[in-house]
Amino acid sequence: MRHVALTGGIGCGKTTVLREFERLGVPCFVADDVAAAYYRDPAFVAEVDHLLGGGTTTVDGTADKQAIARIVFADKEKLLQLNALVHPRVWSDYLAFAQRHGGAPYCLFESAIAYEYGFDRLVDKVVCVYVEKEERLRRLAERDHVGREALEARMRNQLPAEEKMMRADYVVLNYEGNPRRRQVEYIHRMLKKLP
Repeated sequence: MRHVALTGGIGCGKTTVLREFERLGVPCFVADDVAAAYYRDPAFVAEVDHLLGGGTTTVDGTADKQAIARIVFADKEKLLQLNALVHPRVWSDYLAFAQRHGGAPYCLFESAIAYEYGFDRLVDKVVCVYVEKEERLRRLAERDHVGREALEARMRNQLPAEEKMMRADYVVLNYEGNPRRRQVEYIHRMLKKLP
């Protein structure tokens, strides 16, 4: 069993590319979805609230994700602390997922911060989805209805997309009209040949 990370900057279309790998029968683990489920655990929510200095829960004790985002995107140290709480747990859950899919040639671990958190050192190969910044900003503004300043603040908490692309083993250029499916099929064939 090989482990492959799928990463890319916010707004690059990682989910669309991931769906192409799923179509080929590749077991795909989405780190953000798994991490989001942690915020439904009251003990985890309380731990996050304590870590971030309070003010991150609603009246009924659930996580106030907007408050959490405001804190961590304004304070890099708090973001690192939150990541140190979340990501070891995510990786452990991924390993359990991969073990359940032991018959596959490889599993895909999708994470926007594969490089930032060091997941790239835990996998055999990295696939990066790339779209230049202005196009990502356009897509995100359309999808999330958030202003440019807020979107750029999110982007500053990730490595530049160009750096991710240069460090990756494979790159999917995810522009409209580009043969995304053919790119993924080619990468899939290469990954299945890994020793």
